[in-house]
Amino acid sequence: MKMRQLRGFILLTLAVLAAARPKAGPEQKCKSGPVDLVFLIDSSRSVRPHEFETMRKFMIDILATLDIGLNATRVGVVQYSSQVRSEFSLKTHAKLETMVKGINEIIPLAQGTMTGLAIKYVMNNAFTAEAGDRPKVPNVVVIVTDGRPQDRVAEVAAEAREKGIEIYAVGVARADMTSLRAMASPPFEDHVFLVESFDLIHQFGLQFQDKLCGMDLCLESDHGCEHICESSPGSFHCLCLPGYTLNDDGKTCAAIDLCAEGKHDCEQICVSSPGSFTCDCNKGYKLNDDKKTCSMIDYCSFGNHSCDHECVSVLNGYHCRCNDGYRLLDDGKTCQAIDLCAEGKHDCEQICLSAPGVFTCDCNKGFKLNKDKKTCTNMDLCNTVEHGCEHQCVSTPGSYYCICPEGQLLQEDGKSCGTCKSANIDLVLLIDGSKSVRPQNFELVKKFVNQVVDSLDVSTHGTRVGLVQYSSRVRTEFPLNMYHTADEIKAAVMKVDYMEKGTMTGLALKHMVENSFSEAEGARPASRNIPRIGLVFTDGRSQDDITEFAKKAKEAGITMYAVGVGKAVEDELREIASEPVEKHFYYTTDFTAISTIAENLKLNVCPEESQGEIEVKDPCACESLVEFQQATMSSLEQLTQKHIL
Repeated sequence: MKMRQLRGFILLTLAVLAAARPKAGPEQKCKSGPVDLVFLIDSSRSVRPHEFETMRKFMIDILATLDIGLNATRVGVVQYSSQVRSEFSLKTHAKLETMVKGINEIIPLAQGTMTGLAIKYVMNNAFTAEAGDRPKVPNVVVIVTDGRPQDRVAEVAAEAREKGIEIYAVGVARADMTSLRAMASPPFEDHVFLVESFDLIHQFGLQFQDKLCGMDLCLESDHGCEHICESSPGSFHCLCLPGYTLNDDGKTCAAIDLCAEGKHDCEQICVSSPGSFTCDCNKGYKLNDDKKTCSMIDYCSFGNHSCDHECVSVLNGYHCRCNDGYRLLDDGKTCQAIDLCAEGKHDCEQICLSAPGVFTCDCNKGFKLNKDKKTCTNMDLCNTVEHGCEHQCVSTPGSYYCICPEGQLLQEDGKSCGTCKSANIDLVLLIDGSKSVRPQNFELVKKFVNQVVDSLDVSTHGTRVGLVQYSSRVRTEFPLNMYHTADEIKAAVMKVDYMEKGTMTGLALKHMVENSFSEAEGARPASRNIPRIGLVFTDGRSQDDITEFAKKAKEAGITMYAVGVGKAVEDELREIASEPVEKHFYYTTDFTAISTIAENLKLNVCPEESQGEIEVKDPCACESLVEFQQATMSSLEQLTQKHIL
């Protein structure tokens, strides 16, 4: 095959030179018939600078053998990459010297490889009368390329050949043979050449200088050279192509195996070609940019591993790995947190707090973690903090509260004790919002509630007030823990909307027992012995049974007061009221009298505030809050009698 390429390349030169004549002297050129010759050279970025210089010298060497002149051989040069540029046309230079100068001034384009575009340019522009093309003179194109075209060449090359242009395709190194055959004129043996390096073109150019003139024994005798026959005056000798060495018989050639001779620097695999080599890598590795060393293929970098946490590349593949504290599931990709607490792999005494693969210990409320970070000790805050309690500090889990001696009340600061003003109770008022009350009377009820509030020491640590309205249903207007000042409560009371409809007093009592005095709605813990007071205000007979929850309220330790107006039933009021009944219920026929009730409640808050209108017992001297409440109701009874009379 290589001999056929050599013969074809020689025919290429002969076609360019037409008829050669013997040399007359060292300065005389071979004479040939007129030819219009265009070199179409590839200057894409894949052609390295030193390779382009070799191509430049190749053209100059060929031109040195030609009879250059406007009436002899005309030469044009076109270079191409992603675009096409004519360096000089067929009529530009009449002398070899200026032509060589023009070739030496060519600057490579260094872009893509649009060979089809270049052939079309030569066909439509280089071989025109304007560019110096002569009629009835052979048109010859020599295409030199090192790569695969990035556009279609078959159709445009066929069109050029149909117009009489003879195309020679010379491929170097990386050139594609299929593309070369698509461009070249038939027969392909004479017009297609594929050589291994640009240096080989240079050597061919040097050989043609002696072969074109005079008697060539290499052409006219059976020289027997396997590769190259080189003529000399009256003789010849055989040469081998690059990468081969001449055998002892002086004619045949043997490939030089640089891999076998160890004359390579491949890291893993050496792939031999005559006089040359390329490097390759074992399976699972890729060749680095230096074309010598190898790196393991990073399969994780392909982005299709689906690992939940981390992808680890290994030879010929990858595997998934989880972060610390996680375990890999059976699918080999998904990671699951290791919950040491849930698996019981901890030694915490009370609470285990899990994080992936680790845990920390904590304690329940009211306990503190010991130095071993595992066990817990009950926190007695009364003995560990400056609690400030005037009388006694009571520890609770994680907190504490102050209490006062019997007969004294805890003040607003939650620490000091006193005998007046700071009565400390949880008070829930149940007000009747049925339609029999009527809107104007309901406004009197709200004023009554606010008069009661004015007589109390409302604060977070003092008295807390909650309000519930009932009719055919029950609605908490605000719980015990919503407001912390009297002004806030009074403003909220005035915004309460009248419900109307029926009188479900039993349902209201049930709501109070189950909800209103719960810690969730602001009632303080029963362990603190804060008195719980319920005041029911109604104007008529209940439409449901009150017995069950009137009883449960008192069993729950709630001191119940019953206030009735108008059509309220005395038996029901007595059933609601705490013992002694006579001191815990009140009845009047007229709504206007309820302001008197509120005023009397205010008088019994503390004796200093009383205006002396009614003689009441000093609540600060009472032995218990119940006695204070009894004294209050006694005053209410006196007011009732006056109203009746």
